[in-house]
Amino acid sequence: MSNSMTGFGRCLLENDDLAQHWEVRSVNGRHLDLKWRLPAAVRGLETRLDKTARRFIVRGRVEISLNLRAPSAGASACFDAGLAGAMLDSLQALAGARGDVFTPEYSAFLTIPHLWAEADDEPDESVVAHLEEGLTLALEDWNESRAAEGRALETDLLTRIGCLEDWTGQIAGRAPEIREERAEILRDRLAEILAPTEVDESRLLQEVGILADRLDVSEELTRFSAHLTRLRELLRDGADVGRRLDFTLQECFREINTCGSKLPDIALSRIVVDIKNELEKCREQAQNLE
Repeated sequence: MSNSMTGFGRCLLENDDLAQHWEVRSVNGRHLDLKWRLPAAVRGLETRLDKTARRFIVRGRVEISLNLRAPSAGASACFDAGLAGAMLDSLQALAGARGDVFTPEYSAFLTIPHLWAEADDEPDESVVAHLEEGLTLALEDWNESRAAEGRALETDLLTRIGCLEDWTGQIAGRAPEIREERAEILRDRLAEILAPTEVDESRLLQEVGILADRLDVSEELTRFSAHLTRLRELLRDGADVGRRLDFTLQECFREINTCGSKLPDIALSRIVVDIKNELEKCREQAQNLE
């Protein structure tokens, strides 16, 4: 079964010491682009959590965020009292030099980021394991949403492939008639131009043969039908399906473009345009598959 690259997953997990809320969001992308939004208290665990995430993620643009409430595992604030004291001394000296009375406003230090630092202590191993458990559950939920959308995309693609097969059959049924009609037109024109001169039958047959060869799309239609069969096989296989579908669809475009250039028929030209439009829709859908 194919997975979509677009999905959403979440996990809420709590115990006595830790409350975590994970969210995983993703959209399609040619390569893996993984972004983390972690609280400062556990930002040092990104490399370890990254290994957990990559067991589930192949490619796409993925954003993983964590909201954390951890009374015993959160970061403890470290205040640079020495620097704060030096700042107060400087302000005191400035006030004295100007003859002003200086009354410190200690709460102002709360708004000065560089006076505060987080402790270097990493969370306990039990806390890390609990975080990995929450992340795994969120990724499993995310995978379920991707699988559901993948099934919808696969159903849509199979329906479109069925339409393409029907249109291919119409072209295959009409193409021989076009060759006969064009050959007959060629005979009539040559007879009209050369009258009353006798038409060289061998030369006429040669020209008709050349014309028939130019109008023959049997090989292109055979390859096109084989590509459509391959599309169905890829959808059943599901392994790295997005890239392989995209390549096969490019080959489909190549064959149908040749058919369109060979067949001078308005009705078939419209079918060729419809096929190209449907192939483009298939390609858009395939780009969402992993």
